[in-house]
Amino acid sequence: MRQLLTLSAAVLALSMASASADTEFPAKLVGHALLPAETFIQPPADAPAQLRISGQFTNLARAEGMGTVMGRSSGRPTGVRVPFFGQPVQGHSGIKRMRDGTFWVLTDNGFGSKANSPDAMLFLRRYNIDWGRGAMDALETVWLHDPDRKVPFRINNENTEKRYLTGGDFDPEGVQIIDNKFWIGEEFGPYLIRADRSGKIEAVFETQVDGKPLRSPDHFRVVASNPGAPTDPSVNLGRSRGYEGLASSPDGKFIYGLLEGPVWDAEKKDWEKTADGRTVLRILEFSVAEEKWTGRHFKYVLEPGATAIGDINMLDTTTALVIERDNAEGVGAKVCPAGQRAETCFHDPAKFKRIVKIEMTPAMANGPVRKIGHIDLMKIQDPDKKARKPLDNGVLTFPFFTIENVDVVDGKHIVVGNDNNLPFSSSREPNQADDNEMVLLDIEALLKAK
Repeated sequence: MRQLLTLSAAVLALSMASASADTEFPAKLVGHALLPAETFIQPPADAPAQLRISGQFTNLARAEGMGTVMGRSSGRPTGVRVPFFGQPVQGHSGIKRMRDGTFWVLTDNGFGSKANSPDAMLFLRRYNIDWGRGAMDALETVWLHDPDRKVPFRINNENTEKRYLTGGDFDPEGVQIIDNKFWIGEEFGPYLIRADRSGKIEAVFETQVDGKPLRSPDHFRVVASNPGAPTDPSVNLGRSRGYEGLASSPDGKFIYGLLEGPVWDAEKKDWEKTADGRTVLRILEFSVAEEKWTGRHFKYVLEPGATAIGDINMLDTTTALVIERDNAEGVGAKVCPAGQRAETCFHDPAKFKRIVKIEMTPAMANGPVRKIGHIDLMKIQDPDKKARKPLDNGVLTFPFFTIENVDVVDGKHIVVGNDNNLPFSSSREPNQADDNEMVLLDIEALLKAK
């Protein structure tokens, strides 16, 4: 016992000292909740009839029969087939804890692209997470819709009365709630979207960076070039590299959108990076009162081994948590033999899955954030046997391709969740579609680190 107390005191003492990006802090599992992969809900009664079936276009050409197309993850069959009856409750891509202890969770565009997701409806759900039972209990669902025609381009359900939005219109990836409004960070444009409490769109803001529009190839103002012609010069962001995380200041005055990909540097004719070649992602600041981009930004530099971020949420006025990850999935215990690749094993298992604490003070504006330290989601300690999935070498791993939800719960705990990409991710078992998972973690030392 004395050794444990001494170790605990040492960890807390370290946390009070000045840490760095390489400083790793422990993470202990306190709760683990699951929402089964094949969880579906029915659309609203006034939704177009064709939305009662989803996943018809995952291979772009229409799939005529129900359950006729097998989902695959890096070539491995996941055991789940599309199309589906109903809308899948998947793609968890943003989370916000409310004062009453419930959580709002945002779904993404559905099946991965604008072209293959016109029958995937966009919605948010509020959950009570019962950590004792390990269950996520849905309390309400809010469907995004545009009856007032605030979306500045033609949507898939253009000529319907309610004009429900789908993944063929937007890819929502982050959410904040300010003055009872949903603020949503979107990846295709990228856009910042405001909706009221019912999910009705009130405004769509195009993004500005360095005083110029920020546009991906999926922005509605981008015109495809003829074969052999130069690419559209207005495109300065990669496809599906818009907002992957969205944070807000504690007073609700500012929103911070974290891009998943780097901005194109027209002068250098290259993606924005550091002098030593590391990828730079922008965190862009938006004034809620003025409804415009302030022109300030912060630079988030990816670590070697990381390829993307998954989410951001503020801890206080100057510090935040960010998910930083690689593009791999799977556990080491089920890795393929060296140099081999098969449908029944992981040829490229997960290695880099972190929650990073950062500092972004006004003095750092337009420069890099400071990384204070991190936890390794591949090393979650489980001394109290809370895990509801098998351990890997004595620890719970979070080996998902996409981990896209993080928020603070209190001074000791955070919640982290995956995006299960149904039917396209199988990260725990090579041939079994991932459940939606939420873990409650004790990371007190990192939260106190300076």
